[in-house]
Amino acid sequence: MRTSRRQARPVPSDPGRVDPAVLRMAITLIVGALGVVFDTTIISVALNGLTEDLDAPLSTIQWVSTGYMLAVFITIPLAGRAQSRLGGRHLWISALGGFLAGSILSALAWNATSLIVFRIVQGLAGGIMMPLMYTLLMQAAKGRNIGKVMAIITVPTALGPILGPVLGGLILHLADWRCLFFINIPFCLVGMWLARRNLPDDRPAPDSPRTRLDTVGLLLLCPGCAALLYGLSQVDGTADFADAQVLIPLLAGLALVGGFIPWALARDSGSLIDVRMFRHRSVSSSSTLLFLGGISLFGSMMLLPLYFQQVRGATPLGAGLLLIPQGLGALVARGLVGTYMDRVGPRAVALVAFVLVAASTVPFAFVTANTSEILLMAALFIRGIALGAAMIAPMGAAYVGLEHEEIPDASIITRVAQQIGGAVGIAVLIVILQQHIGDADTSGALAGGFSHAFRWSVALTIAAVPLCLLLPSRTEPAAPADDKAEQISEKTGPATK
Repeated sequence: MRTSRRQARPVPSDPGRVDPAVLRMAITLIVGALGVVFDTTIISVALNGLTEDLDAPLSTIQWVSTGYMLAVFITIPLAGRAQSRLGGRHLWISALGGFLAGSILSALAWNATSLIVFRIVQGLAGGIMMPLMYTLLMQAAKGRNIGKVMAIITVPTALGPILGPVLGGLILHLADWRCLFFINIPFCLVGMWLARRNLPDDRPAPDSPRTRLDTVGLLLLCPGCAALLYGLSQVDGTADFADAQVLIPLLAGLALVGGFIPWALARDSGSLIDVRMFRHRSVSSSSTLLFLGGISLFGSMMLLPLYFQQVRGATPLGAGLLLIPQGLGALVARGLVGTYMDRVGPRAVALVAFVLVAASTVPFAFVTANTSEILLMAALFIRGIALGAAMIAPMGAAYVGLEHEEIPDASIITRVAQQIGGAVGIAVLIVILQQHIGDADTSGALAGGFSHAFRWSVALTIAAVPLCLLLPSRTEPAAPADDKAEQISEKTGPATK
């Protein structure tokens, strides 16, 4: 007997529930990504000790972090092109293998130079992994429940600030700096095993057409981004934006990136990044907000531990413990923001989030050496929730209305915007802090410099508030006409002739 069309059609899934296959993929990717996130936050507490263990000045040791960040910027734009050639699963496993190799080599480094080189190996792999993680999840979700999916996939960025500094301090207390890199090994090995089991084999067919690598775009964009980051990283207590060591790489980076834009626009297809993606309001507005959000997030994350150590006399481990409330708030946000974002849309969530980020930073704008720690911890918790929402909403909104093949470009653009914003935030706030601290040698004078820098952080966050109105008002794409007809047919039954 012939089965009716209605009986043969599968039962539709709960539209408010994340597909179990997507959830399984998210867990798989998070396990591997935790190694990258922890590695970034753990190493920050070890830089001072590395100057003694490796017998090198701080100006050299800081390249352990700067070299890693530069390497990340070089490979971020390559993630989309590499995925189209190798497939997402193969590329993810290869990047995890590269990060594993870099971690082992870093743990075995014999001097500062070798450690910097091996950290660059880590950065080359890490730069591929982070945008690829977002791309694979968004492609698998197919535009459904974007808020919940983003809340899941951003778990690593919440756990990093919570556990990274504390874990790094504990490791340095119990062992030496080499164990900071050995801790990545289980994340990489388990992540590779899970990827082989749970990620779909999406390698292109051998006979499928392959676009050529945009070599000119590669030589313009990757060195351009790296030069911008390098110039910003040189801003410290002895150099400002007018010094040659800062100004020359900044101008060179702007020239290279500026040259990439007309080059990409002149190509009908195949450019390293499709800059025409900015015609989508969702991409352009989200990128701008992520840039400003990066300033607020990374800039303040640099100021907060310095304040606790220099003004209040906390140890590195103590400063890490004092930052836990902000990390806990960001983790709590993952459970709340996804639901509200799918319910009321990213525009409303981002608007409330950026207002709360600014408001919860105000206590630090008037901070002194004797400000109540209870007040600061409460402000940090609220700030963590707000920052979590301020990152999730624009990141999820960037994918609204995009086609499947446009998602990799959106992932790269938003990732670069956030990282550049973070570098700008750190550089600008360092200059402001140094100008107002000067030769201050008392806790009160130091606190005054920090309060002034935090006021700038508040002002930059407020500047982002009106831009939230440009975000999409909803996350779910409108159902196509044939889907709507099918849904009606489900409710009314097959049409009668």
